[in-house]
Amino acid sequence: MYIFKSKVILILAIFSSLLFVQTIAAQQGVPENWFNLDPATDGVNGVSSEKMYETILKDKSSTEVIVAVIDGGVDPNHEDLKDVMWNNPGEIPGNKIDDDGNGYVDDVFGWNFIGGPDGKNVGYDTYELTRVYKTLAKKYANANRDKLSSKDQAEYDRYLQYKKDVDSQQTSAAANVKEYSQVLDFLKSAFNGAGEALGDEPLTQAAVDSLDGSKFGMVKSFLGNLLPQIQGFEGTVGELEEMVLSDYEGALADARKKAEYAYNVDFDSRKIVKDDYGNWKESSYGNPDVKGPDGFHGTFVAGVIAADRKNDIGIKGVADHVKIMAVRAVPDGDERDKDVANAIRYAVDNGAKVINMSFGKGFSPREKAVEKAIRYADRKDVLMVHAAGNSSQDNDVAPNYPNDTYDVARCLFCGKKARSWIAVGALAYEPGENMVATFSNYGQNDVDVFAPGHQIRSTDVGSTYTTASGTSFAAPVVAGIAAVIRSRYPDLKAREVKEIITQSSLVLNQKVHKPGSGELTDFTSLSTSGGVANAAAAIQLASQYQAKKGKKSGVKPRA
Repeated sequence: MYIFKSKVILILAIFSSLLFVQTIAAQQGVPENWFNLDPATDGVNGVSSEKMYETILKDKSSTEVIVAVIDGGVDPNHEDLKDVMWNNPGEIPGNKIDDDGNGYVDDVFGWNFIGGPDGKNVGYDTYELTRVYKTLAKKYANANRDKLSSKDQAEYDRYLQYKKDVDSQQTSAAANVKEYSQVLDFLKSAFNGAGEALGDEPLTQAAVDSLDGSKFGMVKSFLGNLLPQIQGFEGTVGELEEMVLSDYEGALADARKKAEYAYNVDFDSRKIVKDDYGNWKESSYGNPDVKGPDGFHGTFVAGVIAADRKNDIGIKGVADHVKIMAVRAVPDGDERDKDVANAIRYAVDNGAKVINMSFGKGFSPREKAVEKAIRYADRKDVLMVHAAGNSSQDNDVAPNYPNDTYDVARCLFCGKKARSWIAVGALAYEPGENMVATFSNYGQNDVDVFAPGHQIRSTDVGSTYTTASGTSFAAPVVAGIAAVIRSRYPDLKAREVKEIITQSSLVLNQKVHKPGSGELTDFTSLSTSGGVANAAAAIQLASQYQAKKGKKSGVKPRA
């Protein structure tokens, strides 16, 4: 039997259980491949990938396209990815020689910019806020504000605010570790008692009502509070326990990560990388391990883009005729500007025509370096697809880095924005007022289009599959559409592909709940296109673009 530790713990436990279980119950009715389905025929907010292949792309010729996934790592041996991974044609695997002379030894599947020369890898890292605060602390920890210049006083005030924020977050995370540990202990005890009472019997109200109150009074109370909130769940106590504890253990791990790494000013991941972090011209650091210590995120992204559509196992990605180049630059924490800039350049220089970037942060102290890399990709005709972010914020007001906005003072002739950049917000699977994912960032100027990003099923490390949500997984849906266009119509420029995807998006003139506030607003006000990306419509518009291009040049359009 178990013991209720306190009334507060009980309330916390049940609330936390409900939070996760409601999500679990909702997932039961979600088609696994919904992001590839058609809005009109299937009644979900999919992008019509299957319709595109079945009705439009039959017998149409194609060329292979390399899509770079700049992320936390990709499992190149996954059963659904191994045949779609990029293999560097100029590199001999494992000979410890830079055969193709590109500056990277044994970069067979791509490169890892957050790994060391000894093969060790960065797993966790600090948040950029922590790093900025640490830098300013060296200058202002013992400063007297009254003796500073007006410019330095403004920076000193920011330092004090950052110090307050970091200290507060670190303290809160440490408290959460203690609290979550207690609640998790309670839940384990409570479910143990429930399992003893019900065994493998289906978890129903009738089963709970039939329990002997004198023997299972606490269990009866626990399940009695839980059952009304999990309508639609069908299973045993054991099955429910597995799902709830898994999510709650994840929350505890997240709290520990924040306390020990993200907000810890004493943690320094660059001791692993062993680069000269102050040398921003340095690029040939890292190692060839593209999976890293935890390749879940990048593996998932890669699967959404291009999981093998021909092998009849697992899932089907949006795009065929694609090779995935894995570029590891994103730790569990905030990515560093130096690594992002080098990752973009590596992808461009090694043949990528589309780059997926499912990461972002609120601070970018060396934005200049990243902007140069973005301009480089823009000039080299590479389409960059970026996740809008998961903070329920308006990106027009609160910047999410990196982004497509250029500092005109740095490049007078570059224009104000990258022409080959698409920022993507996330949708839930059901049409209606709740179709925009509650976590998704938005912006009428700084988010271009929306795509499926909630309860998506894709590839996970070790040839497994899982379900996850985030704008991180909406961006690769659009990257997949871009890859299909570039494989069928390679004459089209990256900026034209962006135009095609945004202009062919399905504009929905309806009210939706705005992320963050929940107030009803016009869906068209949340992005520049006002629409949802659609693969079938995009490929049809691409055909029209190609026809016009062929007519102007006198060249017969491609089949």
